[in-house]
Parts: sequence; C-alpha cells; structure tokens
Amino acid sequence: MTGATPSLGDGLPPAELAGRYGLSVSGARPGLAMYTRLLWGRRHFIVAFSTAKLTAQYSQAKLGQVWQVATPLLNACVYYLVFGILLGTRRGIPHDVFVPFLVTGIFIFTFTQSSVTAGVRAISGNLGLVRALHFPRAALPVSIAIQQLQQLLYSMVILVATAIVFGSYPSPRWVLMVPVLALQFTFNVGITMVMARLGSKTPDLAQLTPFVMRTWMYASGVMYSIPVMLRGKPDWIKIALQHNPLAIYMDLMRYALIRGYGAENLPAHVWLFALAWALLLGVAGYIYFWKAEEQYGRG
Repeated sequence: MTGATPSLGDGLPPAELAGRYGLSVSGARPGLAMYTRLLWGRRHFIVAFSTAKLTAQYSQAKLGQVWQVATPLLNACVYYLVFGILLGTRRGIPHDVFVPFLVTGIFIFTFTQSSVTAGVRAISGNLGLVRALHFPRAALPVSIAIQQLQQLLYSMVILVATAIVFGSYPSPRWVLMVPVLALQFTFNVGITMVMARLGSKTPDLAQLTPFVMRTWMYASGVMYSIPVMLRGKPDWIKIALQHNPLAIYMDLMRYALIRGYGAENLPAHVWLFALAWALLLGVAGYIYFWKAEEQYGRG
C-alpha cells in the first residue's frame, strides 16, 4: 500500500508556512530606518546615475554641456526684454540691481522647476530599471534633485559673473549662498519625491505640471519685486506671496549675492521660514514616498 504524500504545510496559513521556511514577501517595504540605511548604501550609484543623466541630456546637441548655462541665460534675456523693458516690472529697482535680480530669480526658480518636472517621471520613466533591479526607489527622485543641483552649479558661473558686471563684488555675504542652496536642495528632494509618487500612478500629471509651475513662477516674484508691485493691495496677499518657498529662496540668494538688495527687501523671519519649508517638504516628502515603496513598478 502506497503511503500518503507528506504535506509541507500541514494545513498552516500561508504567512506561517512562509515563516517556517524562511520566506519573505518579494519587494516588501523595509522600515524607515532600514530604508534610509539602504538608500545611503546606494549613494555612489545615485551620484553616478545623476551625472550620467546630466551628460546624456545634451549629448545630441553640438554645443553639448554649454546648453546647461545657455538655456537659463537665454530665458533671462527674454524675460528682461518682455518684463523689464516692455512691461516695466523693474520699477522700484535700480537698473544695476534689476539685471542680477532677474537672473538670480530665473536660475533659482529653474532649479526647483526642473526638479518638479523631471520628478513626475522619476518612476514612470524608469520602469525598466525599477522592475529589473532591487534598490530603494527613492534613489531615483534623489538622483534627479542632484542632477538639477549639478546643473545649477554650472549656471552659478554666469550668475556670479552677472552680479560682478553690475557692481556686486565678492563680500562676506556671499558665504550665505551655501546654506541657501542647501535648504533649497532639501526642499527640492522632498517635493521631487512627492511628485514621483503622484506621477507613478497618474502619468497625465506630467501634462499639468508645466501650467502649475508657470503659475507658481508668476506668484513668486521672479521678474518683479513683490512689495513694490503689490503696494496698496491687501497685506495678506503680499505676506502669502513673500512667504511661499520659492520666493523665500530667491530673496535669500539675492540678498547674499547682490550688493544693492538689502535686508529691507526680506520678509520677517525669512531664515526660519526657509528652514521650515526645507524640513517640512524634505521629511514629509521622504515619508510619503517611502510609504508606497511596494507599489512602484507594479500594475
């Protein structure tokens, strides 16, 4: 008489059966602390990936990496013609201040704008990588933020040169550019992670993002002084616009770099707000992205 085939499960529930044989869920989300350690362990990959993406971005253009600087500079020229000359948004700002004021605003705004726009496709645009390899998915939005930081650092050459040409020579205040960029980079990482999670489930968000960013640009004082242009308007409008994160980071960079842009142009408690925005988006964006770790690349 043939004996019955022994059962491996002995009627155990799937979870207990998996535990008996040391099995775990494929792609399960690790705890936040472990996830952070895994992400730190991929830091060399993140930097290399962001550098490679930046290099490839202009590989088909004859001028290559020159466009990293030329693109925002050309934007500055167009905005100066339209807003500075034709529409007169430079009123209340001396000419030797307005040009570096405008260039600084465009470069700093573009830093965040590019991070947000690219962040929407951080997961959906790298599905092959996400599905083929096991790594913390946060590496992708972080690499995008680093890529945009690298691009901004190239552009800083033009920004500094513009400031010097218009009379803003190196001073101790220039040191403040470092913490300003650090705070904005932290903010960018957080908002890029938020957009990456949203974009992974809603690809159409990529079509809406340019309109949102354009509205944000006009509300942030990129090409005009908020206090001057809103003189006579309700105070709550001026306060809301001056304390939005991009307006804060632009104002701080202008204060650090431009000699004629003094502290009287800054809103109250500006450094506190700059830090708060960076921590809020940096921490909340990271946790928000981590909570959906198991969903990326599926479906």
